[in-house]
Amino acid sequence: MASSANPTRDDFAALLEETLGDADGFEGRVVKGTVTGIENDLAVIDVGLKSEGRVPLREFAMPGQKADLKVGDEVEVYVDRVENIHGEAMLSRDRARREAAWDTLETEFAKTARVEGVIFGRVKGGFTVDLNGAVAFLPGSQVDIRPVRDVTPLMDIPQPFQILKMDRKRGNIVVSRRAILEETRAEQRSGLILSLAEGQVIDGVVKNITDYGAFVDLGGIDGLLHVTDLSYKRVGHPSEVLNIGDTVKVQIIRINKDTQRISLGMKQLESDPWDGAMEKYPIGAKLTGRVTNITEYGAFVELEAGIEGLVHVSEMSWTKKNVHPGKIVSTSQEVDVIVLEVDSEKRRISLGLKQAISNPWEAFAEAHPVGSTVEGEVKNATEFGLFIGLDNDVDGMVHMSDIAWGVSGEDALNLHRKGETVQAIVLDIDAEKERISLGMKQLERGAPAVGGGAASDGGEAGSRLAKNAIVTVTVLEVRDAGLEVQTGDAGATGFIKRTDLGRDRDEQRPERFQVGQKFDAMVTGFDRSKKPTFSIKAMQISEEKQAVAQYGSSDSGASLGDILGEALKARGADKK
Repeated sequence: MASSANPTRDDFAALLEETLGDADGFEGRVVKGTVTGIENDLAVIDVGLKSEGRVPLREFAMPGQKADLKVGDEVEVYVDRVENIHGEAMLSRDRARREAAWDTLETEFAKTARVEGVIFGRVKGGFTVDLNGAVAFLPGSQVDIRPVRDVTPLMDIPQPFQILKMDRKRGNIVVSRRAILEETRAEQRSGLILSLAEGQVIDGVVKNITDYGAFVDLGGIDGLLHVTDLSYKRVGHPSEVLNIGDTVKVQIIRINKDTQRISLGMKQLESDPWDGAMEKYPIGAKLTGRVTNITEYGAFVELEAGIEGLVHVSEMSWTKKNVHPGKIVSTSQEVDVIVLEVDSEKRRISLGLKQAISNPWEAFAEAHPVGSTVEGEVKNATEFGLFIGLDNDVDGMVHMSDIAWGVSGEDALNLHRKGETVQAIVLDIDAEKERISLGMKQLERGAPAVGGGAASDGGEAGSRLAKNAIVTVTVLEVRDAGLEVQTGDAGATGFIKRTDLGRDRDEQRPERFQVGQKFDAMVTGFDRSKKPTFSIKAMQISEEKQAVAQYGSSDSGASLGDILGEALKARGADKK
């Protein structure tokens, strides 16, 4: 055995073990110690080792709070090392709390129970939470049900959290505050919904405003107040009526207990302006309203608060067709309208804007009856005629066959140019269909009278020419297609087609006639411009029939020539 004067290595190890005990067993363990002193911001703790250790006081307090620690208190600390280079024990209160916290948290996580913690810092994507020693991550999306701009009021305050995920080996814990709020709110909503009923009137506070409505807090549960249920009058945006924080009285329209959605209304608390609409707005009544909205298919006119009618684009103007309503009326304009139709069930009123003023077609018909002469500007030329601008912005049409005698088609259309002022005679007026037929050639010398009046030149009146009448005509012009003829000396002019110049083919030759030659012909009709048409052939056939009827049929023994001869003699005697 070695002497005390010359100790060996084994003697030194035994002496150290005697002094410190089983020191290796302390490291990495949580042990109990006693506070022996407080120096500045450090607590001196004796855990039974050779030397004491010092631990910062902040490790004994929750974030944002002061440590409640005094000499003699017994605390748990984690032994990191038995002795450092200064001969002191390396102790940690945080590590001790963390190890104890992990044990507790694993138990609570298995039971999906809530845990208490404190938000104490910010990190990328979220915040850090102290769970009684263990540090957890709180994602920004899990802070609240709705996005929170300022989290400062929530920091350094003990509050419950739900553990979403934890991994002790990696030291990761993810928690949620939102899950706690949703669970609490769901419980509150369920209880509150049971106390509410459809039709109930309740006070609420406007929490949020969107384009389609407003969310109203009913005391723990939100209801949607849709923009269409704000008022009977037109509301463009909910902000025109409501502000965030306003206290409003609403009626519960509908409750969906499955989705826990509540629909609210404010206009239901007002009197319905559509009650008695049929009596207030009889068909044909003339009213004054304000244009509230303009669309491609018409304009909406407000007759009173909550009552709007539609003026369809077809009912906006007598003369302006295929024009956008915005070029006829403007928003907020006061207009006179006529009630055309009322449907109280569908809450629709059809209005007419043009009906509030006189019909220009009827006014034209009164001022310019058929046969009167008018003057206007050529506004447009089409493939079938000319449009002439007349009084009160109405147009009349001259068909190409009524532009000039003896000229038709493109040749007639080329006689006049756009912007030229011309005269025409009114041939026909249809105010219902908004049509006015005009004629220009009827103003030429020798044209038949229109509308039953006498010819302007004092000749034979056109109205005196009856269909099937036999008249004497004078050849005015010989054409390949037939003859242009005139009744009397200065009567109505008409035309005889080539095929109507006689029954036989040899007779159907215009060249056998001369200008100025006179002969008899039958009036076979009138064209759309009331110009008569004549026929020698029709006259011959008619005379033959009359002769057969008067002198007997060919069965009596008389030849057809004999019968016609007798008829011609009788006609000559009548003329004498």
